[in-house]
Amino acid sequence: MEIIFQNSYWYIGLCLLLGAGYAFLMYQPKPLWSRNLNIGLSFLRGALISTIAFLLFNPLIKTIETIIDRPKAVIAIDNSESVGSFGQKILPEIQKLQQSLNDEGLEVSVQTLDNQNFGEKLSEIKFNQKRTNLAGLIGNIKNNFESQNLTDVILLTDGISNEGLSPTDGKYTFKIHSIGLGDTIPKKDVSVRSVVANKIAYLGNQFPVQADVVATGFAGKAANVVLKQNGQTVSKQTVTFKQNNDFQQVTFQASSNVSGVQHFVIEVDALAGEFTTKNNRRDAYIDVIDGKEKILLLALAPHPDLKAIRSIVERNANYELDIKIMGVNPSPLLFTDQKYDLIILHQLPDYFNTGGEIVKKYIEKANTPLFFILGNQSSANAVSGLNGAVAINANAGQIDQVTGRFNPNFKLLNLDADKLSIIEKLPPLTVPFGTYKPLTGSEVVLYQNVGNLKTDRPLLVLNTSTTRKTAVLTGEGLWQWRLEEYNLTDKQEAVDELFEKTMQLISVKDDKRKFRIYSLDNEYDSGQKIVLETEIYNDIYEKTYGQNVRLDLTDERGKTKTYSYVNAAGARFELSGLAEGAYRFKATTTINNKVESITGQFIVRDLQLEALNTTADFGLLRQLATQTNGQFAMANQIENLKTYLLKNKAANRLDSTEDLSELIRKKWLFFLLLLLATAEWGIRKWQGGY
Repeated sequence: MEIIFQNSYWYIGLCLLLGAGYAFLMYQPKPLWSRNLNIGLSFLRGALISTIAFLLFNPLIKTIETIIDRPKAVIAIDNSESVGSFGQKILPEIQKLQQSLNDEGLEVSVQTLDNQNFGEKLSEIKFNQKRTNLAGLIGNIKNNFESQNLTDVILLTDGISNEGLSPTDGKYTFKIHSIGLGDTIPKKDVSVRSVVANKIAYLGNQFPVQADVVATGFAGKAANVVLKQNGQTVSKQTVTFKQNNDFQQVTFQASSNVSGVQHFVIEVDALAGEFTTKNNRRDAYIDVIDGKEKILLLALAPHPDLKAIRSIVERNANYELDIKIMGVNPSPLLFTDQKYDLIILHQLPDYFNTGGEIVKKYIEKANTPLFFILGNQSSANAVSGLNGAVAINANAGQIDQVTGRFNPNFKLLNLDADKLSIIEKLPPLTVPFGTYKPLTGSEVVLYQNVGNLKTDRPLLVLNTSTTRKTAVLTGEGLWQWRLEEYNLTDKQEAVDELFEKTMQLISVKDDKRKFRIYSLDNEYDSGQKIVLETEIYNDIYEKTYGQNVRLDLTDERGKTKTYSYVNAAGARFELSGLAEGAYRFKATTTINNKVESITGQFIVRDLQLEALNTTADFGLLRQLATQTNGQFAMANQIENLKTYLLKNKAANRLDSTEDLSELIRKKWLFFLLLLLATAEWGIRKWQGGY
């Protein structure tokens, strides 16, 4: 503990002098008691006054607390299916290792892939995890022991990591000692290593399904690869393996005349002598939809923005884009009978009312959402009268150069404000010079910056509260934004995502149903709980509760199970124990004596990742140990590893914490002052003084 005086140390002498002077003036007359007692009383008074004066200069007190942090070690166990019997057999040896390290002063804990800490109950560990993420396992340990004296991690694994990054890519402040389990000799095996297929296909269209088949130890052998749908063979091909380690790629052409999620299976024949047949099949789930949303891009003239818009729209496989340009397409009127889900008007209407009748016919389509993009030739005043988002008053030919600024208060879309901050670095857009006034119910997404001046004029504004949803981008030059973003980041994400989501927002159809039920995820892993969210509304669209809901769940074979539950506030309906496959559900309830129903679907996958690779990777474990100055050991070398750990046990770490506080806040000072004052007063009274 150290007292720090914030003023010159000469002030301490002044405090002592003040106390001595006060005591002298008070006790210098001839006392009523003895000389020694008079001196003692003057000392008490002087000490009291000097201490109070000293505290008025607000001295500080510094305390340093030192804590001994013992070295810690974690035994990280890969409890995945691929480790299986190897791990179970070695657990008693790991138990002895843990006990020995504990006895020598190390704090040892055990952690598994599922982030559980088993303490000393290693026998309870089940090797049943269907995925192996070694980087995630070590990363969890790193986070759990942050700022602690973690010195060693003992990793028990076969080195097979089928999820996440490679553990060798991480940076660690502790040593990693790896214990290799399993067999490094490749097994005779044939497997469907991966399947590549579109997630979305369209009803009646053909689509490719590509499978990668890998064989080890079957040179000169042939096998059939079969594509099945709903248990029926759709197509078959034969592959011949030319060498012991061979790779064959097989492509099937599939189609479906049924909408919804379709389950396809790719299987390869089991060959005699295979180590396992669990990896001889893979599943593909393809959502077959009936038609795309149609978007019309109607433009005044050819412009680089048109290609930029097309690139953004084509990011979404659910969209189909028609581009019509005045003066280029012979007669855009021929397409006015086509029903569109969104119409984008680029520089239309213009000052010269080019194709005014055509534009009028498209705009007159009842409630079709409109997205106006203004440019040099746009009639801002005409656009102002047609959109429900912003009123613009501008003179023909007067333009301005502005950059964009994201409005952080815009919450209709889940947009990343940090990612969109790049917009302020992008080239300026050309906008009409004039006054801008957002209309009632509109939301500003981007504001205009004129040079370094931040304005409240909208650059991108939309209104979804009216019968016809509209959006307005008040400037042209979108193509420059996409090019510059790529130049700065090597990606085209922020701008594309912003405009794609804007188009989705204004083109989405309002859901006015009073009964809704949906799965929180479209896909689940085998063993996961399936969670269904239920929403029921009254006539003014307030959530209501207490209704009985019937749920009919149908699997791919047409077998239906029926469940019932009560819709309660904050409760969700959960399903578990479902086998792999595509499921459809139909939910029914009664609202105001009227039966309401809704349908949906979800997928349960059994990826069998642990069966895809059965060859232990000790090379990775050696590399990981070398990178962290650790040791690699085989399963039969655990005793050697224990000897090394005990011989190289890290020292205790001393953690010091420093605290700086005002001396006057110490409670004991109050009692000291009270003691000095009370002692003086009590003695004076006892001696008959006043």
